[in-house]
Amino acid sequence: MRAKLLTALLAFVVASIATAQAENERPSPQADRKPAQAEQGAAPPAAAKEPAPPPSVTVIGARDAHGVLGREVRSQTDEDMGRIVDVIVDRAGAVRAAAIDFGGFLGVGSRKIVVDWNALHFGRIANKSDSITLELSKEQVNAAPEYKEDAPLIVLGASGSLKPLEFEH
Repeated sequence: MRAKLLTALLAFVVASIATAQAENERPSPQADRKPAQAEQGAAPPAAAKEPAPPPSVTVIGARDAHGVLGREVRSQTDEDMGRIVDVIVDRAGAVRAAAIDFGGFLGVGSRKIVVDWNALHFGRIANKSDSITLELSKEQVNAAPEYKEDAPLIVLGASGSLKPLEFEH
């Protein structure tokens, strides 16, 4: 009986050692996933995730920058040209034009037109009461077609000519 017990114990120890060696030689579950990820074109997971760098910070003085939405726009001869109601940007995020609510009285009979951003001059806009100057006459702005959402934009340029913004499709 003692021999049977020793044989069983020895068999158990040998089986345990064999199992441990097999686990050490077997590739890890991550190694099993790597070939599948390579076949699918996925990048392997990063070993250690680094913390994101802090965002950059820019400080702009209170006298150096102001919002323009709702600001009054005047001609060079001090005629009321309306208010800026929207800023138009292209796909790259560059400012291209401004939509101005023009004409009418107390919002009745007004229409939106689009003017080239370069036709606007922002001399003094430190106070909300300061206006922005438009390099166009009232007659030129009157001739501009109305701005409508989801329609091609026709932008009135500083030279007074009308031409569409060119976007790549």
